[in-house]
Amino acid sequence: MKIIHLKTVTTPLGDMFACAVDEGICLLEFTDRKNMEKQFKSLSKSLNAEITEKDHPHFTQLENELKEYFEEKRNTFEVPLFITGTEFQAKVWQLLREIPMGETRTYKQQSEFLGNPKAIRAVGTANGINKIAILIPCHRVIGSNGELVGYAGGIWRKQKLLELEKAILF
Repeated sequence: MKIIHLKTVTTPLGDMFACAVDEGICLLEFTDRKNMEKQFKSLSKSLNAEITEKDHPHFTQLENELKEYFEEKRNTFEVPLFITGTEFQAKVWQLLREIPMGETRTYKQQSEFLGNPKAIRAVGTANGINKIAILIPCHRVIGSNGELVGYAGGIWRKQKLLELEKAILF
């Protein structure tokens, strides 16, 4: 059976679980996220693999890039990602990766960029099940009224990430 490597990574906003396969990072979530066990089961099932606490070369690059990000020395991530999801979800997540650091988009704008202005809820759902926090920056999507909504890592973390990126000033 294939192995998914698991490691706990420390960040200024709390510990995160990182999972990697040879193709890239396939999960990065805050350890206190609700339904974390469900995330692991879903990932294990979709890759037909067993999750094991074990080091992987991708973790070194991930930790270095996260450190630089939190030190405000990095604007983009280069660690390889291995994304699991539907074709629609992959399109939504790719759009997220195209939002420049320091900017935000609304769910409505994201659905319009997809060419389907009525897909606001579907875009929100895809954002919510993004398994690779920070690297696929779902925290850069806000409500149409400018409010910080819908972040599985906690709204307070979304605010901190956007402050770090100079997207919002509080």
